[in-house]
Amino acid sequence: MPVVRALRLLSALLFAVLPALGSGAAAAPALPTLPRSAITAAELAVVIAEGDPLSEAVGLAYQRARGIPESHMVRVALPAGRDAIGATEFAAVKAAIDARLGPKVQATLLTFTQPSRVQGERCAASITAAMAFGFDARLCGQCAPTLPSPYFDSDSTRPYTDLRIRPSMMLGARTLAEAEALIARGLAADGSQPTGTGYALRTSDAARSVRWPDLAQLPAGWAQAPGLAWQYLDHSAANGASAPASAPGNALADRSDVLFYFTGLARVDKLDTLRFVPGAVADHLTSTGGALPDGHGQMTALAWLAAGATGSYGTVEEPCNHVQKFPRATVLVDHYLRGATLIEAYWKSVAWPGQGLFVGEPLARPWPDAPSAQISDGELLLHTRSLRRGATYRVAWQRSGASPWQVLSAPAASRTAGQPQPVTWRVPLGPLAESGGRLGLIGPCPLRPAQACLLGP
Repeated sequence: MPVVRALRLLSALLFAVLPALGSGAAAAPALPTLPRSAITAAELAVVIAEGDPLSEAVGLAYQRARGIPESHMVRVALPAGRDAIGATEFAAVKAAIDARLGPKVQATLLTFTQPSRVQGERCAASITAAMAFGFDARLCGQCAPTLPSPYFDSDSTRPYTDLRIRPSMMLGARTLAEAEALIARGLAADGSQPTGTGYALRTSDAARSVRWPDLAQLPAGWAQAPGLAWQYLDHSAANGASAPASAPGNALADRSDVLFYFTGLARVDKLDTLRFVPGAVADHLTSTGGALPDGHGQMTALAWLAAGATGSYGTVEEPCNHVQKFPRATVLVDHYLRGATLIEAYWKSVAWPGQGLFVGEPLARPWPDAPSAQISDGELLLHTRSLRRGATYRVAWQRSGASPWQVLSAPAASRTAGQPQPVTWRVPLGPLAESGGRLGLIGPCPLRPAQACLLGP
């Protein structure tokens, strides 16, 4: 990229200019500003269906548990007992919500399960997608390609600030007891850095197992992730394409360590034999898992939450099996392990989210990142877990004033990230340790990860 090439050229001048700084300089350079990896509770708004006793109770329970500011508790009138809301009616609801939300609000949580979709003239979008983008007929259209998300696999932690979208998630509880249990799992997940197993299944249902090339990458891709094991189970040929969902191997049974579970079936058996770790994510690729309340005869995403998962996903109308309309597991896991909240990791994993309903506890964050920087014994010490896999990061220095940034040429000043896990990066500064100015970190741009930028908070 041009900015990186320019910085590299300037880096050759760095140590040539150091003598001119004068032997009397004794100020340490200002520390680099490290990017954060997640939204916070202060940036989430809770949307309540006004007059719905369950929605009101769930909203209050969530506010108390997460400390949501009262100004972010938004009550709106919604049609009672209807699975869908019309596009025109929804536009008025969204306008009322948006009018209540200040620019700091980056995401929303819905405390109701009906309506779950917004019905246009030709197709239906999920209500979580419509809350994020506003209803747009390009978000749906059954088997047609749908509107791509600029948030997909980005490193933005301020989607409203950066993109003018607010990712939305439905808590997905059908009773107050279910809601309280789900909230408790989210809280228990926070900072837990859990141990467990991720299960990726290729079933005998070929049409619903189209994600298998991505799922097959998980064991090798995260072989060194602390506390996390992976099993990729391929039952595509064992039972034949006509085998029922209940055929041996098509579903997990009697596991007590489920941290991730990705599969493809219309209905997943034996969920009652599983124990999910707090913060667990699970979903099944099928046509109408997000069409609440009954999934049009298929298992809904809410079944995963009722079984103990903390987050899930399903589509609200027939999407066909475009993989872009369903979570890409490798992307989801990468962002989750780098410190993102559940809502961010899930949303970033779906390239075409218009028909998809996101459900769960949005602020669950099992692998939080608290990046820090300090100078000690002439070295810059950076502590973080949020480095992007395969991306190269460089340390740069700027003299006091408006002088250009100069990339440090020492080998230790450049690092290519591996698997998401905590790292300590040591960069010898030499004379720079007492040369004033400031240090910076260059890495993938938040919205354009293939390009390099000077990173900020």
